[in-house]
Amino acid sequence: MKTTPFTGKHIALGAKMHEFAGYNMPIEYSGIIDEHLTVCHGVGVFDVSHMGEFWVKGPHALDFIQQVTSNNAAVLTPGKVQYTCFPNETGGIVDDLLVYGYEPEKYLLVVNAANIEKDWNWCVSHNAVGAELENASDRMAQLAVQGPKALPALQKLTSLDLSEIPYYHFCVGEFAGVPEVIVSNTGYTGAGGFELYFYPEDADRIWNAVFEAGAEFGIKPIGLGARDTLRLEMGFCLYGNDIDDTTSPIEAGLGWITKFVEGKNFTNRAALEKQKAEGVSRKLVGFEMIDRGIPRQGYKLVDAEGNEIGHVTSGTMSPTRKIGIGLGYVQTAFAKPGTEIYLDNRGRKLKAQVVKPPFRK
Repeated sequence: MKTTPFTGKHIALGAKMHEFAGYNMPIEYSGIIDEHLTVCHGVGVFDVSHMGEFWVKGPHALDFIQQVTSNNAAVLTPGKVQYTCFPNETGGIVDDLLVYGYEPEKYLLVVNAANIEKDWNWCVSHNAVGAELENASDRMAQLAVQGPKALPALQKLTSLDLSEIPYYHFCVGEFAGVPEVIVSNTGYTGAGGFELYFYPEDADRIWNAVFEAGAEFGIKPIGLGARDTLRLEMGFCLYGNDIDDTTSPIEAGLGWITKFVEGKNFTNRAALEKQKAEGVSRKLVGFEMIDRGIPRQGYKLVDAEGNEIGHVTSGTMSPTRKIGIGLGYVQTAFAKPGTEIYLDNRGRKLKAQVVKPPFRK
């Protein structure tokens, strides 16, 4: 298995380790519920160094991004971040990603760890405009410091005014004595906080500084288990569960990152534009359990008569709501919030209700 610059620290701290996307990653430390609530109310630190990072540079950088991504990157000015996806030729999604507008001819793409090789090959094979591409995934480390206490903790370590970085924006500057750190007001938890990008050789220094600065706020290391429950409470999609090569962004409720602006001829635009105009037969929805039960990926969703209408893509017991919550695809007729649907739990029909995420208010 691959390691990150922090793998030794996770093991020394007693984390439960497991393979994820080819990496030896921490799944939990003190327990998923405790870690989840730490991030909701305080501050926690995720090692996300397994994520992939590609630089796109040169006079054709924007042309390339406009061609391979669904969102309109033309609106990205330096310091802004955009959520988007790579559409494939058959109506599905190669991956979802972030695009950082670094300079007018320089962008950073942040992709999912499990898809680094797949995404890199996709970008290289679809680079028809001659953009300069660089896979920097092995030369970049990343920590996500998340929670309402992240700002006062991290502000001790930099002269950058973190309160002046809007959501989905970033700055570059000295952090914990390390130059050229990317400090980004992004995250996958819905609890606020920042993501830090830096060279692997600075990993120890930044980790130690962050934990020292956060000590007064009860800072804790957080594993991938709580990262999943936190994103699910917000209704954020997880690639491989809620979106994949067979799900269109229109079906997945990602029409807001699929921009049909003039001059943007991205992959499979015509088919997706038709879907948006004519509608789709299924939609990704959020639902919460009325009966007691925990939805799990792959469980069937049925109507009152027991007819199959869809399936669960992600589900858990909500640590903050103490009820079962999930995401799943259902026939469009059952997608309206307030609609009663049923979870088929090994033959037991359990009542649920379609709701509009987030589940955590």
